Amino acid sequence: MHKSEQEKIELEHQAAKLFMRCYEHNTGKQIRHIWHNNPTRPDVSCMLEGEPLDLEIAHLYGSEEEAMEILGRNLTNNIRNVLRSLKDEPASERLLKALNRILENKSGKHYKSKRVWLVIRNTHPAWVQADIKAQEHLITMPEPHSFEKVWILGDMEGKSGIVRLYP
Repeated sequence: MHKSEQEKIELEHQAAKLFMRCYEHNTGKQIRHIWHNNPTRPDVSCMLEGEPLDLEIAHLYGSEEEAMEILGRNLTNNIRNVLRSLKDEPASERLLKALNRILENKSGKHYKSKRVWLVIRNTHPAWVQADIKAQEHLITMPEPHSFEKVWILGDMEGKSGIVRLYP
C-alpha cells in the first residue's frame, strides 16, 4: 500500500474514533468496532447499538494548499503564495464554500450500504465549532444524496464536540 493511501486510512480511522467517542458521550448510545471498507462502501463501518452503520469520512481543510500545510508537507513557493493570498479572504466565507464543496462532492457518491452517515472532520485551525454553527443555516445539502445524517467534528482533536448538519 502506498504511503499516502495508508495516511488517508489512518486519518479516516482517527476521525471515526473521535466522532464515535463524541457521539456516544452526547447520546449515551453505544457505538463500537470500526473497520475499513473497500471503495464500493463508505470508508468505515461500525455498530450503533448493535446495528450496522457506515461512516463516510471527509476532512475540511479549506483548500489543497492549506491541507498540505496542515499535514506538514513540504511547501513550494507557489503554494506559499497561494496561502498568503487566502489569508486575505474572510474566514467565514471560505468555511461556507469549503463545506458546501465537500457536500456537493460527497452527494454524488452511491454506496452499497443501508445506512450511511457523513462525518466531516474540521482540521482548519482558524475555524471552530461556533463558526460552523453560525454558518449552519447557509449550508446547502444537495439532493439527492445517500446520507441519513451529516455530522461535523468541530476541530482536529474532537475537543469541541460534534454538530449535526443534516437533517
